[in-house]
Amino acid sequence: MRVRDLSQLFDSMDPSPFHEKDLDGDAEEYIVSSANELPARTPLTLVVHLDRAADLPGEATVLRDPIRDHFARRSELSRRELRRLLRRGWISLLIGLGFLAAGLLVGASVERWMGEGHLATMLRESLLIGGWVAMWRPIEIFLYDWWVIRGERRIFDRLSRLDVRIVCTGATNGTTGSTPTRSTCSPSATEGRRNRI
Repeated sequence: MRVRDLSQLFDSMDPSPFHEKDLDGDAEEYIVSSANELPARTPLTLVVHLDRAADLPGEATVLRDPIRDHFARRSELSRRELRRLLRRGWISLLIGLGFLAAGLLVGASVERWMGEGHLATMLRESLLIGGWVAMWRPIEIFLYDWWVIRGERRIFDRLSRLDVRIVCTGATNGTTGSTPTRSTCSPSATEGRRNRI
């Protein structure tokens, strides 16, 4: 990722202190989409290319902690969202089953009361279809919706352990570093077995 200044990575509208700021939406989308393209089991390193010389010795650490905190918050929000979705799914399931059972009972009563005519058959089938339509939402939640949120939470968990390395493309001070959390400019330093974003 290439930026002119580290502040570009964070939401300028967020009034929180630096270490509690949310990431800029575009920066977060880029980091998440890049992480999704990489193997799931290897650690990740965010390499930030700055158009200036290195500034503070611990700059990468200062940047790393807010980014990790941001994705830890996103992971927690995803966990809560999943819990709310599953609670809604169970409530929807109870409502759907109740409506389906009521439709079957009413349909059977209509058939006994009106006999085997076309109108009775149409009413019975309509109630049955309505009961299965009422089951659509809980089935959608338990078959499809939950694993999307769980997948997002997994990627946020990975990114909450993200290492950060800053590579300066402007004038350098001549020093080099090879660890992921140092801010000195070192375009040729390797990241070992880490995948770079």
